[in-house]
Amino acid sequence: MSQAKKGDRVSIHFIGRLQDGTIFDSTHEMEPAEGDSCENEEHNIEPGPVELLIGDNEFFTQIEDGIIGMKVGDKKTVAIPADDAFGEHDDENIFSLTLDQIPEDFKPVVGEELELTSDENDESEVVTVIAISDTEITFDANHPFTGQDLTYEIELLEIL
Repeated sequence: MSQAKKGDRVSIHFIGRLQDGTIFDSTHEMEPAEGDSCENEEHNIEPGPVELLIGDNEFFTQIEDGIIGMKVGDKKTVAIPADDAFGEHDDENIFSLTLDQIPEDFKPVVGEELELTSDENDESEVVTVIAISDTEITFDANHPFTGQDLTYEIELLEIL
């Protein structure tokens, strides 16, 4: 039986977990637990196997490198340190807007994830509301998984 190598297109199943064991993404059909990030369709893919080209950097490098040498049916767990995943928390990604900079009908809630669009360049970024005062709202633009090590359980289904 052949082994997967760089340049092969493969089909895999995976489960992605945070440090505390919470599943944040999976190719398996499953009901997300309350509060799991899987509830947000923007963070998870459609259930079913995923195809990728090993070496094409479609996924984290550690996942693609981990698939190399696997045979169809093999399972493997791959750890991705925070620095290689979404990096460490960066205080420069925390910012505040005064209430006069925000539309009057905008009523955010602490903990809410929002997509903000810049007037200058029309680019958008996902931010989390972390504080609300009488004069301003403070946002955190760090990725929600910043500072967290990730673990992926991979199963090689097919070498295409």
